Amino acid sequence: MQPLISTTAFNRREWLRVGGLGCLGLSLPSVLNARAPSKDASFGRAKSCIILFLSGGPPQHETFDPKPDAPLEIRGDFKSIPTSVPGIHFSETLPRTAKLMQHLAVIRSMTTGINAHSTSGCFMLTGYAPASKAESVPPSANDWPSIASVVGALKPSGRSPLSSVVLPERLENNGNVVWPGQNGGFMGAPWHPQLIKCNPSAERLRIEGMSLTEGMTDLRFSERGSLLRQLDVQFRRSLANPLMEETDAMQQRAFDLIHSEASRAALEIEREPVAMRDRYGRHRFGQSVLLARRLVEAGVRLVQVNWPREPGDEKEGSPLWDTHQRNGPRVREVLCPQFDTAYSTLIQDLHSRGLLDETLVVVMGEFGRSPIINKSGGRDHWGNVFSVAMAGAGIAGGQIIGASDKIGGSPSDRPVRPPELAATIFHLLGIHPNHEFMDAVQRPRTVTDGGVPLRELVGV
Repeated sequence: MQPLISTTAFNRREWLRVGGLGCLGLSLPSVLNARAPSKDASFGRAKSCIILFLSGGPPQHETFDPKPDAPLEIRGDFKSIPTSVPGIHFSETLPRTAKLMQHLAVIRSMTTGINAHSTSGCFMLTGYAPASKAESVPPSANDWPSIASVVGALKPSGRSPLSSVVLPERLENNGNVVWPGQNGGFMGAPWHPQLIKCNPSAERLRIEGMSLTEGMTDLRFSERGSLLRQLDVQFRRSLANPLMEETDAMQQRAFDLIHSEASRAALEIEREPVAMRDRYGRHRFGQSVLLARRLVEAGVRLVQVNWPREPGDEKEGSPLWDTHQRNGPRVREVLCPQFDTAYSTLIQDLHSRGLLDETLVVVMGEFGRSPIINKSGGRDHWGNVFSVAMAGAGIAGGQIIGASDKIGGSPSDRPVRPPELAATIFHLLGIHPNHEFMDAVQRPRTVTDGGVPLRELVGV
């Protein structure tokens, strides 16, 4: 990545947080209400959150919920191994993660009841049931804001111009069909999380739309920023359009990012010691997870890391974690080694830096995989039951929440749905799950669809 400039920011973040709340569809009382103190000791215990989204649908059998006593066509080729907590076993594909079970709480009864990538994903990413369960439903201006959007808007960072970040790419079905539920939805562009499209594993990190071009000096960049603001003022006088305020907010966020020394340094992943980069894994996912740690350390409130696509993966039959074919080899050779290395290193890295107690780490996908292995040696879409792993933010580790049945096909105990997961994340980050905010036409909305935080994780 080209060096980002180091001049002092022309900072309007306070306008965005206070004076500009009207254009965000918020009133000052509603934001203050979102930050009201709670009697619950766990409320707001997380200063930041990292969501690792394993897009495509990771198989529960080959990860957090093995079924060693099931027939071969269900249990698959892998053995289960003991974790650091007696009585709890993972698949042998996660040896490093298994050694850290004392830090983890694993939900084995997550359910959406939807077998479509985009709409089950929308449910997981927002906590609100989508209007349609069909596949490849495009984003709509009526979509519910994503969890990342809500956190960025209602719990903005006080240390970084970035409050909510998604990297290294957005979520898409084959054919570049973008999933709904990834942005600000009906709250508009000011609520969109910042998409940082990049390849952190490259020799030099370049961020699309955020790197200065060759020959652009500090002075020239500042002059262009000043000119742009003057033109914006003149343009708004001649054309009254609320979208202009949205555009202005997004432009200012980009300017602030380039001018913020801490954020700029966090993005310069080449500063990281070689040994630490190697520990996370020199693949795109591993380096994206490392970049997420650097960003929360610099004050970003929430970072969502999406599992990145590989070149030409649409032709392979098993893109991302969507293992319709050759599930065993794909899990053994590519998916689990990368995840196991990066995730276990993240937990250990946060712990050694004293950040794990204040950072919530969530591992999830849009759904799981079918209990029966198909004729192509793969597992198909399965929204009935799957696993989610959580760690950090003071939650009690070493526990399993809920259970799937003996074949890993349905919840057998304590079904957990997306509104409960969203409510838990919001609660730990200091946002009341029943908090109301006003939409663009001043209708009251609640951040979750009746979700209640999981008592096993928040203690209430």
